[in-house]
Amino acid sequence: MIQAIGLTSSPRKELPPVVDDVSFEAHAGRVTALLGAPGAGKTTVLRLMLELQRGRGITHFRGRPLHRIAHPSREVGVLLGDVPGHPARTVRGHLRMLCAAAGVTIRRADEILETVELVSLRDERLGTLSRGMDRRLGLACALLADPHTLVLDDPARGLSTPESRWLHDALRAYATQGGTVLYATADPKEAARTADRVVTLNQGRLAADQEAADFSRTRLRPRVAVRTPHAARLAALLAKEARTTHRSVEVVREGGNRLSVYGSACAEVGEVAFRNGILVHQLADEVGDMGPDTPSPTATATATATAPGALARKPEESQQLHESQQPLESQQPPKSQQPLEPQQPTKPLRSPQTHQSPQHHQPPEPLRTHGSFNPAGPTSGAPSSPLPPPISVRSAPSPLRPLRYEFRRAVGIGTGFVTGAVVLAVSAVTAVLLARIGHTPQPRLLAAWPRELPLPPAALGAGLLGALAFGDEFRHPALAADRGTVPCRLGLLTAKLLVSAATALLLALLTVGCDAEVLHLFYGRELAQVPPEWLTLGAGWICLVVGCAWAGVLAAGVFRSTTAGLAAVVAVPVLVVPLVQAVWESHSVRTAAGFPLRLREVLLAQWPFGGERYVEAVILALAQPVGSALTLSLTALLCAYLVTTLRGRVR
Repeated sequence: MIQAIGLTSSPRKELPPVVDDVSFEAHAGRVTALLGAPGAGKTTVLRLMLELQRGRGITHFRGRPLHRIAHPSREVGVLLGDVPGHPARTVRGHLRMLCAAAGVTIRRADEILETVELVSLRDERLGTLSRGMDRRLGLACALLADPHTLVLDDPARGLSTPESRWLHDALRAYATQGGTVLYATADPKEAARTADRVVTLNQGRLAADQEAADFSRTRLRPRVAVRTPHAARLAALLAKEARTTHRSVEVVREGGNRLSVYGSACAEVGEVAFRNGILVHQLADEVGDMGPDTPSPTATATATATAPGALARKPEESQQLHESQQPLESQQPPKSQQPLEPQQPTKPLRSPQTHQSPQHHQPPEPLRTHGSFNPAGPTSGAPSSPLPPPISVRSAPSPLRPLRYEFRRAVGIGTGFVTGAVVLAVSAVTAVLLARIGHTPQPRLLAAWPRELPLPPAALGAGLLGALAFGDEFRHPALAADRGTVPCRLGLLTAKLLVSAATALLLALLTVGCDAEVLHLFYGRELAQVPPEWLTLGAGWICLVVGCAWAGVLAAGVFRSTTAGLAAVVAVPVLVVPLVQAVWESHSVRTAAGFPLRLREVLLAQWPFGGERYVEAVILALAQPVGSALTLSLTALLCAYLVTTLRGRVR
């Protein structure tokens, strides 16, 4: 279950907080709707619950706040807004990437695609999905780790009636199996029809916390639904009758031949129609929404534009006949949820494993059927097993899980491959042109690095790939199934640095190899020879390319922008190198020559396999102005990233 206590957003300048002291509970096995007009604070409440926004208060998920749960995606499935994935990624690729992030097997992606009926669209790009399919994919992302709780922000917004019905049936089936479902909506009729309990917000404060039947009876105005081909004439007659009897009656044209009469009863409307010879096709008492076929687009639009708990009526569409409103007659509550037909069980959502945690005990909750989620309804005859104990607080897993995730993220779209191909082509053409012009040293020729450019194409390409590693992540948060945003975790940063370093190393080797082959093809063996000091030059070349990639990763992580990451890479040779070069050229700076020999004397041991040569190559590379500037920039960016991470964890 969910226990939200005293949720209050941070105060704004000269304005009250968006959310002020909101407390409620959402129980397991039930669907809870968080109702409010646009701007009432629904999304802010959800973000405060998920610890995505600063404020006061606390939220317990089965007795624990989210920051004390080791794997949040296994406890809470989140869908805030659209599916936050790269539009060029396929449906199946996106789910498999999230499987690596959540620590579940990749087979889970295919299973959940069958559950949400997206198997036929598994190779479609995210950017081509319709609104209904996007909602299904969002539900699949939330269900991927088989969480106990679902938190969704207006999941049915913009859906057609069949898609909305399918979605709410899926949520109902999940709650029936013991899960906790909390979703936000602005439509009171939707909340009354699909939820078990309705929590109403009004201007950031808790207005009501009621059962759905009580909400329909007390906060939705009863009305008489009338269908007649003479709607305009009947509306005028009802208005005349109300003026004659001095009663407060409101008539709303819902579009076409449908009327909604507030403040009257079926018998009174029927008598007026009978006395005036008006044919009536439908005459029924309603409270809230009686079914999916009853409301019209006009009615739905007016209902969602009002304050919570009251159906809106446009002034130009209604005929208000008296200012004083008499008490409304009590009507029957809306129809309850019809029992869903049992169907064949689908693929299991969760492996029947339990997590042992003998140190913590929670009150027993409703039983949940493991591995039998069915959007069409509960599965008859499915075995039940008790819920696992609360997730214990334990250390973070090994970096292999974020490493697998980062690898799938990097290869899931074609941006990296296209960037690498462009870098190789530009480097080859540049090397041929430099050889034709002449006066270019052999090392710069193999690296395709003209003196006029601050960085070679390979270094710029590596920096761009590094900037994309975090920049695209903040634009299209891939870890939204975990916490709704990109977490600033050191494990994720380590994985990105390792993958970007491997990518940059591969790009550096391929660039030199391709340039050598092209030069050999055009001008012969002479220009493709390996320089004598290849070890020192190779170490400097690798350090330069990998350092540019790391600078792009760190800058994009600090500034949350791909452009800022690439700008930081270019700023190293343009701005930082002249400053470092001025320092190195001063008379007070000593040379680092002979460092390996002095280090060997200090350690009193021989370097194995001639390791002093490699150390000397690295030291000489760092002693260059570009190497020193790059090292200085990386250190500053890493410190800035750590400071940003630590500040984000302070609450």
